[in-house]
Amino acid sequence: MGLYLIKRIMIACPLLLAISFLTFVLINLSPMDPTVVVLQAQEVPEITDELVAQTKAELGFDQPFLVQYVNWIVDGLQLDFGHSYVTGEPVWSLIAPAFMNTLKLTLVSSAFIILLSIGLGVVCALREGKLVDQSVRGLTFVLTAMPSYLLASLMIWYVSVHLDLLPTSGMDSLSSYILPVAVITISYAGIYFRTVRSSMLSNLNEDYVLYGRASGWSERTITIHILRNSLQVAVSIFCMAIPIILGSTVVIENIFAWPGLGRLSVKSILSRDFPIIQAYVLLLAVAFVLFNTFSDILNAALNPKLRKELQ
Repeated sequence: MGLYLIKRIMIACPLLLAISFLTFVLINLSPMDPTVVVLQAQEVPEITDELVAQTKAELGFDQPFLVQYVNWIVDGLQLDFGHSYVTGEPVWSLIAPAFMNTLKLTLVSSAFIILLSIGLGVVCALREGKLVDQSVRGLTFVLTAMPSYLLASLMIWYVSVHLDLLPTSGMDSLSSYILPVAVITISYAGIYFRTVRSSMLSNLNEDYVLYGRASGWSERTITIHILRNSLQVAVSIFCMAIPIILGSTVVIENIFAWPGLGRLSVKSILSRDFPIIQAYVLLLAVAFVLFNTFSDILNAALNPKLRKELQ
Protein backbone atom coordinates (compact mmCIF):
# COMPACT_ATOMS: atom_id res chain seq x y z
CA MET A 1 0.00 0.00 0.00
CA GLY A 2 2.88 2.33 0.82
CA LEU A 3 4.44 1.83 -2.63
CA TYR A 4 1.12 2.51 -4.34
CA LEU A 5 0.64 5.66 -2.26
CA ILE A 6 4.06 6.95 -3.30
CA LYS A 7 3.28 6.22 -6.97
CA ARG A 8 0.01 8.15 -6.82
CA ILE A 9 1.69 11.15 -5.20
CA MET A 10 4.49 11.08 -7.79
CA ILE A 11 1.86 11.12 -10.56
CA ALA A 12 -0.14 13.92 -8.93
CA CYS A 13 2.80 16.31 -8.44
CA PRO A 14 3.79 16.77 -12.13
CA LEU A 15 0.11 16.89 -13.05
CA LEU A 16 -0.45 19.76 -10.62
CA LEU A 17 2.62 21.52 -12.01
CA ALA A 18 1.30 21.16 -15.59
CA ILE A 19 -2.10 22.51 -14.54
CA SER A 20 -0.53 25.52 -12.85
CA PHE A 21 1.51 26.26 -15.97
CA LEU A 22 -1.54 26.04 -18.25
CA THR A 23 -3.49 28.28 -15.88
CA PHE A 24 -0.75 30.90 -15.99
CA VAL A 25 -0.38 30.61 -19.78
CA LEU A 26 -4.11 30.89 -20.54
CA ILE A 27 -4.51 34.04 -18.47
CA ASN A 28 -1.47 35.61 -20.14
CA LEU A 29 -2.89 34.80 -23.59
CA SER A 30 -5.74 37.23 -22.95
CA PRO A 31 -5.97 39.95 -25.62
CA MET A 32 -6.14 42.55 -22.85
CA ASP A 33 -2.83 43.76 -21.46
CA PRO A 34 -2.94 43.04 -17.69
CA THR A 35 -1.24 46.38 -17.05
CA VAL A 36 -3.99 48.24 -18.90
CA VAL A 37 -6.61 46.22 -16.99
CA VAL A 38 -5.04 47.26 -13.69
CA LEU A 39 -5.00 50.93 -14.67
CA GLN A 40 -8.59 50.77 -15.90
CA ALA A 41 -9.68 49.12 -12.66
CA GLN A 42 -7.98 51.92 -10.74
CA GLU A 43 -10.00 54.39 -12.86
CA VAL A 44 -6.91 56.18 -14.13
CA PRO A 45 -8.22 59.06 -16.28
CA GLU A 46 -5.43 58.93 -18.89
CA ILE A 47 -3.34 55.85 -19.61
CA THR A 48 0.00 56.86 -21.12
CA ASP A 49 2.87 54.71 -22.36
CA GLU A 50 5.05 55.96 -19.51
CA LEU A 51 2.42 55.00 -16.94
CA VAL A 52 2.03 51.56 -18.52
CA ALA A 53 5.80 50.96 -18.41
CA GLN A 54 5.99 52.13 -14.79
CA THR A 55 3.11 49.88 -13.73
CA LYS A 56 4.64 46.91 -15.55
CA ALA A 57 7.87 47.39 -13.62
CA GLU A 58 5.99 47.67 -10.31
CA LEU A 59 3.99 44.49 -10.92
CA GLY A 60 6.88 42.53 -12.45
CA PHE A 61 5.25 42.22 -15.87
CA ASP A 62 8.45 43.40 -17.53
CA GLN A 63 10.29 40.24 -16.45
CA PRO A 64 10.68 37.17 -18.70
CA PHE A 65 7.67 34.87 -18.87
CA LEU A 66 9.29 31.93 -17.05
CA VAL A 67 10.53 34.21 -14.28
CA GLN A 68 6.99 35.52 -13.80
CA TYR A 69 5.66 31.95 -13.69
CA VAL A 70 8.23 30.73 -11.17
CA ASN A 71 7.61 33.75 -8.95
CA TRP A 72 3.86 33.13 -9.16
CA ILE A 73 4.26 29.47 -8.22
CA VAL A 74 6.60 30.21 -5.30
CA ASP A 75 4.25 32.87 -3.98
CA GLY A 76 1.24 30.61 -4.60
CA LEU A 77 2.76 27.87 -2.43
CA GLN A 78 2.69 30.48 0.34
CA LEU A 79 -0.97 31.30 -0.53
CA ASP A 80 0.11 34.63 -1.98
CA PHE A 81 -1.64 35.08 -5.34
CA GLY A 82 -1.05 38.81 -5.60
CA HIS A 83 -3.60 41.56 -5.21
CA SER A 84 -6.96 42.13 -6.83
CA TYR A 85 -6.82 44.54 -9.75
CA VAL A 86 -10.18 45.99 -8.75
CA THR A 87 -10.06 46.33 -4.96
CA GLY A 88 -6.32 46.11 -4.32
CA GLU A 89 -6.92 43.54 -1.56
CA PRO A 90 -4.82 40.36 -1.30
CA VAL A 91 -6.39 37.67 -3.47
CA TRP A 92 -6.27 35.05 -0.72
CA SER A 93 -8.22 37.30 1.66
CA LEU A 94 -11.02 37.28 -0.95
CA ILE A 95 -10.70 33.67 -2.06
CA ALA A 96 -10.43 32.05 1.39
CA PRO A 97 -13.81 33.10 2.88
CA ALA A 98 -15.56 32.50 -0.46
CA PHE A 99 -13.98 29.05 -0.68
CA MET A 100 -15.09 28.17 2.85
CA ASN A 101 -18.66 29.24 2.09
CA THR A 102 -18.73 27.15 -1.08
CA LEU A 103 -17.10 24.21 0.71
CA LYS A 104 -19.81 24.27 3.39
CA LEU A 105 -22.51 24.18 0.74
CA THR A 106 -20.65 21.45 -1.16
CA LEU A 107 -20.07 19.16 1.83
CA VAL A 108 -23.66 19.40 3.07
CA SER A 109 -25.00 18.77 -0.45
CA SER A 110 -22.57 15.88 -1.02
CA ALA A 111 -23.68 14.20 2.22
CA PHE A 112 -27.33 14.34 1.17
CA ILE A 113 -26.48 13.22 -2.37
CA ILE A 114 -24.56 10.16 -1.14
CA LEU A 115 -27.23 9.14 1.38
CA LEU A 116 -30.09 9.64 -1.09
CA SER A 117 -28.22 7.89 -3.92
CA ILE A 118 -27.44 4.84 -1.80
CA GLY A 119 -30.97 4.67 -0.39
CA LEU A 120 -32.69 4.97 -3.76
CA GLY A 121 -30.18 2.68 -5.45
CA VAL A 122 -30.72 -0.12 -2.90
CA VAL A 123 -34.52 0.19 -2.94
CA CYS A 124 -34.75 0.23 -6.74
CA ALA A 125 -32.29 -2.65 -7.17
CA LEU A 126 -34.16 -4.87 -4.71
CA ARG A 127 -37.44 -4.03 -6.46
CA GLU A 128 -36.20 -4.11 -10.04
CA GLY A 129 -38.95 -3.63 -12.60
CA LYS A 130 -41.65 -2.97 -10.00
CA LEU A 131 -43.70 0.21 -9.62
CA VAL A 132 -41.31 1.75 -7.09
CA ASP A 133 -38.31 1.20 -9.36
CA GLN A 134 -40.05 2.58 -12.45
CA SER A 135 -41.49 5.58 -10.59
CA VAL A 136 -38.18 6.60 -8.99
CA ARG A 137 -36.26 6.22 -12.25
CA GLY A 138 -38.85 8.22 -14.18
CA LEU A 139 -38.99 11.02 -11.59
CA THR A 140 -35.21 11.28 -11.27
CA PHE A 141 -34.85 11.34 -15.06
CA VAL A 142 -37.19 14.33 -15.29
CA LEU A 143 -35.59 16.20 -12.37
CA THR A 144 -32.04 15.52 -13.57
CA ALA A 145 -32.88 16.74 -17.09
CA MET A 146 -34.36 19.96 -15.68
CA PRO A 147 -31.84 22.87 -15.68
CA SER A 148 -30.72 23.80 -12.18
CA TYR A 149 -31.64 27.47 -12.66
CA LEU A 150 -35.21 26.47 -13.58
CA LEU A 151 -35.51 24.12 -10.63
CA ALA A 152 -34.10 26.80 -8.31
CA SER A 153 -36.49 29.42 -9.66
CA LEU A 154 -39.50 27.13 -9.19
CA MET A 155 -38.50 26.30 -5.63
CA ILE A 156 -37.96 29.97 -4.78
CA TRP A 157 -41.36 30.87 -6.24
CA TYR A 158 -43.25 28.12 -4.45
CA VAL A 159 -41.42 27.71 -1.12
CA SER A 160 -40.18 31.25 -0.49
CA VAL A 161 -42.70 33.46 -2.30
CA HIS A 162 -45.93 31.44 -2.29
CA LEU A 163 -45.53 29.66 1.08
CA ASP A 164 -43.17 32.25 2.63
CA LEU A 165 -41.24 29.55 4.49
CA LEU A 166 -37.55 29.99 3.63
CA PRO A 167 -35.18 32.84 2.75
CA THR A 168 -34.33 33.34 -0.90
CA SER A 169 -30.75 34.59 -0.54
CA GLY A 170 -27.69 34.83 1.67
CA MET A 171 -26.40 32.43 4.33
CA ASP A 172 -27.59 34.09 7.51
CA SER A 173 -28.92 30.93 9.19
CA LEU A 174 -29.26 27.18 8.78
CA SER A 175 -32.53 27.71 6.92
CA SER A 176 -30.53 29.46 4.18
CA TYR A 177 -28.95 26.10 3.30
CA ILE A 178 -32.21 24.28 2.63
CA LEU A 179 -33.11 25.57 -0.83
CA PRO A 180 -29.63 25.56 -2.45
CA VAL A 181 -28.81 22.17 -0.91
CA ALA A 182 -32.15 20.79 -2.13
CA VAL A 183 -31.53 22.01 -5.69
CA ILE A 184 -27.99 20.58 -5.81
CA THR A 185 -29.10 17.28 -4.26
CA ILE A 186 -31.99 16.83 -6.68
CA SER A 187 -29.77 17.70 -9.66
CA TYR A 188 -27.04 15.16 -8.83
CA ALA A 189 -28.66 12.36 -6.80
CA GLY A 190 -30.55 11.19 -9.88
CA ILE A 191 -27.23 10.64 -11.64
CA TYR A 192 -25.36 8.87 -8.86
CA PHE A 193 -28.23 6.64 -7.69
CA ARG A 194 -28.25 4.92 -11.09
CA THR A 195 -24.64 3.91 -10.54
CA VAL A 196 -25.47 2.34 -7.18
CA ARG A 197 -28.53 0.60 -8.65
CA SER A 198 -26.58 -0.78 -11.60
CA SER A 199 -23.79 -2.03 -9.35
CA MET A 200 -26.31 -3.62 -6.98
CA LEU A 201 -28.03 -5.44 -9.85
CA SER A 202 -24.68 -6.69 -11.11
CA ASN A 203 -23.78 -8.08 -7.66
CA LEU A 204 -27.20 -9.68 -7.21
CA ASN A 205 -26.27 -12.11 -9.99
CA GLU A 206 -22.91 -13.08 -8.49
CA ASP A 207 -22.24 -16.60 -7.25
CA TYR A 208 -21.63 -15.56 -3.64
CA VAL A 209 -25.29 -14.39 -3.40
CA LEU A 210 -26.49 -17.82 -4.51
CA TYR A 211 -24.11 -19.58 -2.10
CA GLY A 212 -25.19 -17.28 0.74
CA ARG A 213 -28.85 -18.06 0.24
CA ALA A 214 -28.09 -21.76 -0.05
CA SER A 215 -26.17 -21.56 3.24
CA GLY A 216 -29.19 -20.03 4.98
CA TRP A 217 -28.01 -16.43 5.26
CA SER A 218 -30.73 -13.90 5.99
CA GLU A 219 -31.71 -11.49 3.23
CA ARG A 220 -30.48 -8.60 5.40
CA THR A 221 -26.98 -10.13 5.65
CA ILE A 222 -26.89 -10.79 1.91
CA THR A 223 -28.05 -7.23 1.16
CA ILE A 224 -25.28 -5.81 3.37
CA HIS A 225 -22.64 -7.86 1.52
CA ILE A 226 -24.05 -6.80 -1.85
CA LEU A 227 -24.10 -3.14 -0.80
CA ARG A 228 -20.52 -3.28 0.49
CA ASN A 229 -19.26 -4.78 -2.77
CA SER A 230 -21.37 -2.38 -4.84
CA LEU A 231 -20.05 0.71 -3.07
CA GLN A 232 -16.51 -0.18 -4.09
CA VAL A 233 -17.54 0.68 -7.64
CA ALA A 234 -19.26 3.89 -6.53
CA VAL A 235 -16.40 5.16 -4.35
CA SER A 236 -14.66 6.96 -7.21
CA ILE A 237 -17.89 8.61 -8.32
CA PHE A 238 -18.78 9.77 -4.82
CA CYS A 239 -15.25 11.10 -4.21
CA MET A 240 -15.32 13.06 -7.47
CA ALA A 241 -18.77 14.43 -6.62
CA ILE A 242 -17.23 16.91 -4.18
CA PRO A 243 -14.91 18.74 -6.63
CA ILE A 244 -17.58 18.54 -9.35
CA ILE A 245 -20.12 20.26 -7.11
CA LEU A 246 -17.44 22.64 -5.88
CA GLY A 247 -16.85 23.82 -9.44
CA SER A 248 -20.48 23.81 -10.58
CA THR A 249 -22.12 25.97 -7.92
CA VAL A 250 -21.80 29.11 -10.05
CA VAL A 251 -25.46 29.16 -11.09
CA ILE A 252 -26.80 28.19 -7.68
CA GLU A 253 -24.67 30.74 -5.85
CA ASN A 254 -25.72 33.55 -8.13
CA ILE A 255 -29.41 32.64 -7.92
CA PHE A 256 -29.40 32.38 -4.12
CA ALA A 257 -26.84 35.20 -3.61
CA TRP A 258 -24.54 32.75 -1.84
CA PRO A 259 -21.21 34.48 -1.03
CA GLY A 260 -19.03 31.72 -2.43
CA LEU A 261 -16.45 30.99 -5.11
CA GLY A 262 -18.99 30.81 -7.93
CA ARG A 263 -20.31 34.30 -7.28
CA LEU A 264 -16.80 35.70 -6.80
CA SER A 265 -15.57 34.11 -10.04
CA VAL A 266 -18.40 35.66 -12.09
CA LYS A 267 -17.62 39.10 -10.70
CA SER A 268 -13.91 38.61 -11.38
CA ILE A 269 -14.50 37.47 -14.98
CA LEU A 270 -16.76 40.45 -15.72
CA SER A 271 -14.19 42.87 -14.27
CA ARG A 272 -11.20 41.00 -15.76
CA ASP A 273 -9.65 40.57 -12.34
CA PHE A 274 -6.96 38.16 -13.55
CA PRO A 275 -5.27 37.30 -10.20
CA ILE A 276 -8.57 36.09 -8.72
CA ILE A 277 -9.39 34.14 -11.88
CA GLN A 278 -5.98 32.45 -11.79
CA ALA A 279 -6.35 31.50 -8.13
CA TYR A 280 -9.91 30.23 -8.72
CA VAL A 281 -8.97 28.01 -11.68
CA LEU A 282 -5.89 26.66 -9.90
CA LEU A 283 -7.84 25.94 -6.71
CA LEU A 284 -10.50 23.93 -8.57
CA ALA A 285 -7.87 22.05 -10.58
CA VAL A 286 -5.99 21.13 -7.41
CA ALA A 287 -9.25 19.94 -5.83
CA PHE A 288 -9.98 17.67 -8.81
CA VAL A 289 -6.48 16.14 -8.79
CA LEU A 290 -6.41 15.64 -5.01
CA PHE A 291 -9.86 14.04 -4.84
CA ASN A 292 -9.09 11.82 -7.83
CA THR A 293 -5.90 10.68 -6.12
CA PHE A 294 -7.80 10.13 -2.87
CA SER A 295 -10.46 8.04 -4.62
CA ASP A 296 -7.77 5.83 -6.19
CA ILE A 297 -6.10 5.33 -2.83
CA LEU A 298 -9.43 4.58 -1.14
CA ASN A 299 -10.34 2.05 -3.85
CA ALA A 300 -6.98 0.36 -3.41
CA ALA A 301 -7.48 0.24 0.37
CA LEU A 302 -10.94 -1.32 -0.03
CA ASN A 303 -9.88 -3.78 -2.72
CA PRO A 304 -6.59 -5.64 -2.01
CA LYS A 305 -6.78 -7.36 -5.41
CA LEU A 306 -6.77 -3.98 -7.17
CA ARG A 307 -3.85 -2.84 -5.01
CA LYS A 308 -1.77 -5.85 -6.02
CA GLU A 309 -2.52 -5.35 -9.69
CA LEU A 310 -1.51 -1.68 -9.56
CA GLN A 311 1.73 -2.43 -7.78
